[in-house]
This record gives sequence, C-alpha cells and structure tokens, in this order.
Amino acid sequence: MMETQALDFPRINAVLRTNGTGEVTINGTSHAIEAADEAAVLTDALRIITETAAQLGRPVRVSTTDPDGRGLIIVSPEGVVSEATPNKPTPKREQDTLPITGTPSPEPAKVTAAPAPAAPVAPPVEETAAHPAGAAPVTFGAAVSDAAAQEPAPAATPAAAEPATGPSLKDTSFLISTPVLQPATRGWRGALSRLGFRMDPSPEELAEREDIRTVSQHWPGPRTVAVVNRKGGANKTPTVVMLSAILARYSGAATVAWDNNESQGTLGWRTEQGGHNNSVLDLIDSSQALLSPSAQAAEIARFVHHQTADKFDVLRSDENDEGDHEVTAEEVDIAHQVLTRYYRLIVMDSGNTARAANWRRMIHHTNQLVVPVTAIENRAEAARLTLQTLESRGGHDAELARNAVVIVSESTDAKRSMSGDALKRARDEARRIADGFAPHVRAVVRIPYDPALVNGPIRYEALQEATQRAWLAAGAAVAGGF
Repeated sequence: MMETQALDFPRINAVLRTNGTGEVTINGTSHAIEAADEAAVLTDALRIITETAAQLGRPVRVSTTDPDGRGLIIVSPEGVVSEATPNKPTPKREQDTLPITGTPSPEPAKVTAAPAPAAPVAPPVEETAAHPAGAAPVTFGAAVSDAAAQEPAPAATPAAAEPATGPSLKDTSFLISTPVLQPATRGWRGALSRLGFRMDPSPEELAEREDIRTVSQHWPGPRTVAVVNRKGGANKTPTVVMLSAILARYSGAATVAWDNNESQGTLGWRTEQGGHNNSVLDLIDSSQALLSPSAQAAEIARFVHHQTADKFDVLRSDENDEGDHEVTAEEVDIAHQVLTRYYRLIVMDSGNTARAANWRRMIHHTNQLVVPVTAIENRAEAARLTLQTLESRGGHDAELARNAVVIVSESTDAKRSMSGDALKRARDEARRIADGFAPHVRAVVRIPYDPALVNGPIRYEALQEATQRAWLAAGAAVAGGF
C-alpha cells in the first residue's frame, strides 16, 4: 500500500480515551463510540474508518489523538493499518506565519534542564557530500593549508605481499548488541499493536521508558537525597514520599524515607504506621546492636514503618510531645551509618532551620539536593534563599546547590475554587517560578495539582495518571544526579 495514495480528503480524526470512549470525525461529522474497553473502542473506530476507505476505493489518512498525544496512520479499504509520515510543511517566511489559537491540551510533566555553558565557537566547516557506503569516514574540521593542498600526494609504497587470511574468530560475534525496540503499549499505537499491527512507540512513550530506565538503576554504594526548603508548607513531605515511592517501586532497591526534623515532623502522619511506635531515637539507642557483625537485615523492621503498597520504609522523627531531645550532628552520623548498612537509597525530610545541627549534618551526607516549592511566591523565595545559603558556604554545599533539582507544584489554594481562571493562574505561576530557577540548578520539574496529595496518607496509586507521570520525571531527574 502506497502512502501517497492516502489523500488528505476526507478529513478524518479519531480520538481514543482510556475510559472506554472515543469518536471518529469525518469531514466534521462525529461518530461517538462507547465500548467495554480501549480495544473495543479501537475495533469500532477502525470499522468506521475502513468503511469510508472502502467507499472511496483507496487508503485514507487518519489523525489520531490519545493520552500520549497525536499521530497519523493510514487505513486501507481492507482494514490494513500502517504508520503515516507527516507531510513536510512548506517553508514560510516569518512574516507569513500566523498564530494559531484554540483550547490547549493538558501539558505533560515538564523537565527544564539548566542551560549548559556555551562551547567555544569552531571555525565554519564547509559541508561535504555524504560518502558512499563502505567508504572511509570523512573527518570534518581538519585544517589544510594552501601549500599542502597544491602539492601532489606522495606515491604510496607497495606493501610486501602477505598471505591472504580469513576473518578471526576473535572479531566474530553472534550476539545482538542493539536491543530490539518493543512495540507501542499505549494509546492508538499500543491498541493497534495488540491487534497485530506492530507500531513503534510514540516519542512520549519512549521518553517515559527512558525515565523508567533511569530510576531503575542500581548504583555502587548507597545514595542520600535531602529534600529542603526553609519555608513550611512548601511540599517537602509529599516530595519525600513520592520520590521514595518512585525509586523503591522501579528500582527494587531498599529505600527508606527519614524524617530529620528538629521538632515533631509530619512524615509519619502522611504514611502508614507499623506495629510499633519506634522513631529515630530508638534506632540511635540500638545502633550498636544494629551495626554489630551478627546483626541480621530483618532486625531493622523494629525501627521503621513499611509502606506496603509503595515498597519503602519510613524512619519517623520523635513524636513525644513532652520530650525535649533534639537530634545532634553526631546522632545524625550514627543514624546515617545504620541506614546505609541496611538501605541503598535514603530520602531525608527536613525542618525549616538551615542553622540547626541536624540540618547541616544532613547536608554533609547528601549526594543529591531536592528543593520543592509550591506556586506561591513566598515559598519560591524561601527556596531561593535556601539555595543561596548553601552556595555561600562553598565546597560541597555549593556543589549541591548548583546540581539541585527544583520541583514546582501548582498551588493548592487556587485549585480549591475550581475556577478556570484560578487554574490558569496557578499553572502560569508555576511556569514563571520554574523558569526563574532553571538557569541556577541542574533541573526543574513541574507537578500538576492532585487532590490525593493534599490530605491524609499519600499513595502512589491514588494519584491521577498525569501526576504519576510527572513524579516519574522528577524521580528520573533526581536519579540522574546519582
């Protein structure tokens, strides 16, 4: 089937939703589809499109829309489906380009990397025609003087005749070095692949696979993540929970979330409690036994609270209202030594005082800094001051600040009104704050609002799909610094 036979007329748009609904629109006439599942919606949609192609006696081009984005497919009168190549747009002058208006689609999770330092500008290199297959590769940028260009090349010296030999077994391998690309699993492409039409994954699905690969790595030695912001209500605790869940779920590595607040922290309130009330103070008191050569891995369960669905543990702060003990720098060292023996990944919650001994010692042990903010200016300003404080200290602290990941969550205050204008203002403010941090840190990630993060225990599965995707991108940005 030749794609050139598939004309742009009629205009066909097909929408596939994850809730078992969809629609096919042909030249403005919409055909709504409701079915038991995504596959049944696709079957009905293909039937409608195939009937149209059969009536015309030629293939038709179809614009597809699904949660992953948009694409183009070709459907023949026999119902055979193939992927279409988008038409190449005609180049236009800048003054001929008109803005396109309309209702924007929901924005995906956005990761903004800090701009790399400008590289030295190389002298212009004249383009060379592509060399034929099998020819020696062309080297670009090599300077050739005029004199050398005019002199004839020296005659080659005949080499001594050598007996012909076959290829060496050392240079032969039957292993396939490049992994086979798995077909699409989501949206139109995934549904078509399940019906037997093998489709490559969309760019969005490929990006998600790469993020999963990043957070699934195992690194030599333990890694410690510190989540910091000097302002309360900046989303520190939800960030600790979500990063711990992402890293534990995908990597399978032993992961612990540690509440390093100097006063009563809230990490224990937002997570499951085990069958005991032990906290970091109890772990410190038992550190000698936990660090002994005879200690067994399962003994740590007496001091941490396991999250049954999200597969990580929580080490709570002291929750005794009548207690006045403040964790010292030395005790942070002891607790960290214990945890690095039992866990590969440690994600630390923190208080609001950058001068506290336990806060500063936490920074000493940190491999990756994470700074969460909500889309409220005073939270963003506190985050800026936190980074500025670390940068001013120089050395390890300054390097953490430069390599930090900033996670910007949309404001919950604006969302409660459910006003369209309020939603847009919250999104615009999150974008403004993210753009402001981008030049100063390694990466910035924006997280959409989700009611499942506002109150009560936090569960990854309770989040909306877009929020899960955003937190996966945040986890990949963090793991990229390990």
